[in-house]
Amino acid sequence: GAAGGLAATAVLASAVNIGGGFTITQRMLGMFRRPGDPPEFTGLYGLAGAGALAAYAAGAAAGYAEATPAAYLAASGLCIASIGALASQRTARLGNVLGATGVGLGLAATLGAVVATPGSDALLPVQIVGALGVGAGAGALVARRMAITSLPQMVAGFHSLVGLAAVTTSIASYMAADPAHLDAVHAASTYFGTFIGAVTLTGSAVAFGKLHGVLPSKPLALPGKNALNLGLLAGNAAAGAAFLTTGDPGVALAALGATTALAGGLGAHMTASIGGADMPVVITLLNSYSGYALCAEGFMLGNDLLTTVGALIGSSGAILSYIMCRAMNRSLANVILGGYATAAAGPAAEVGGTHAEVDAHGAAEVLTSARSVLIVPGYGLAVAGAQYAIADLVKRLRSKNIAVKFGIHPVAGRMPGQLNVLLAEAGVPYDIVEEMDEVNPHMEDFDVALVIGANDTINSAAIEDPNSVIAGMPVVEVWKAKQVIVLKRTMGTGYAGADNPVFYKPNTQMLLGDAKTVCDQLNQKVTEALGLSGA
Repeated sequence: GAAGGLAATAVLASAVNIGGGFTITQRMLGMFRRPGDPPEFTGLYGLAGAGALAAYAAGAAAGYAEATPAAYLAASGLCIASIGALASQRTARLGNVLGATGVGLGLAATLGAVVATPGSDALLPVQIVGALGVGAGAGALVARRMAITSLPQMVAGFHSLVGLAAVTTSIASYMAADPAHLDAVHAASTYFGTFIGAVTLTGSAVAFGKLHGVLPSKPLALPGKNALNLGLLAGNAAAGAAFLTTGDPGVALAALGATTALAGGLGAHMTASIGGADMPVVITLLNSYSGYALCAEGFMLGNDLLTTVGALIGSSGAILSYIMCRAMNRSLANVILGGYATAAAGPAAEVGGTHAEVDAHGAAEVLTSARSVLIVPGYGLAVAGAQYAIADLVKRLRSKNIAVKFGIHPVAGRMPGQLNVLLAEAGVPYDIVEEMDEVNPHMEDFDVALVIGANDTINSAAIEDPNSVIAGMPVVEVWKAKQVIVLKRTMGTGYAGADNPVFYKPNTQMLLGDAKTVCDQLNQKVTEALGLSGA
């Protein structure tokens, strides 16, 4: 019936996310391998996973009631270990294998529980396996074919599927249950699973549209937008109260439908009201939402594995969102409500003077005369697709014993780690790519800081002007290097709308133009200056 159709939709959507997630993670990890790295055989851990599946199957076949809870416990431990291993480049590949093994064991245990349920349809496990196979295959296919520059929108798209699965699972669970014997925990979990799932579904869909260019990147500014958000929240609260207090199944289903619509509108409006430059925080926040939706499903279905994994995803996403907000000196509420910073105590300091410009030939002379170079990429590099050009430039400089490092701001790009992945795709060794906090203490040691497509994240007004709109925001302090070359399209301001004093400092030269075009020109001039071949 309808409940079965909703449940099948949930399984299919979840499987797309599972297959695509592990595939794209493995693909990205492969990009970080360096030519001289020794071979790894982390795939052999799959043999241990196969052994765990066999042990569970044997225990379940023998009629041990404890086999399924034990499998859930082992799967939870593997997922926790996976998160820990993914935190280090050295163990990240193992982490992906541990995660896949944990999810596989959890799925097997779930199938075992379905088979062991008295009166269950004999075809149900076959249908579940079919939906899992189709969904995982589709997700893996998308992840293999996707351009790495499209990673942020793919992540947003996968998050929307998690939201869809949460909504359909919650409604299907209520339809399949006996309302007269529905306990308070199950009922509350059903409501919150629907609410959080709907917010995640539509919010992620809007984020996908913004990142993919089918929706405007600029924030939607409807009159009374905060009042609209409060109204939608109040409507959700009323629908939740109706669902939790009514004894009429028809009224309860109508309340869940209203929650889906109202929460969906809330998620879409709140995400549409956030500008494109804040998408890194939006992505991590939606990831957190998807985890809490999964957690609600775990309580609703009495599945400890879902609760554990949901808590892992929800808490890690929330922590990362907090870290990124700190990197912008903003509160999470400020980002969610579509604002920027806080009101200044007075007018910002005037930024003026005459900027110095340099062409590709002059910039090449500066770079080839240096002993150490720091490259600070921003979103402009990703938009222009200049990662391959800059990787070639790095190879040429390093071939002449010029030390090169990258310094990346925590919120550079359109999702956490996007620039790291783009550089890895182009062949830049990960051991020369460092974070802002790692390069700032040594900034004065760099002969040249080459900024490519970054603005607010290198703005000295954040430190020098207490009245600046970005005052207090941690930035990459490039102006402390001996020389600075800023490659950007125009002299315009960044997303925050703050003028950048770095452009007018005496040790700064502006190299204006498209990042890809200018990097290609720079490559040619550096090649000529170093006496290298163009190959």
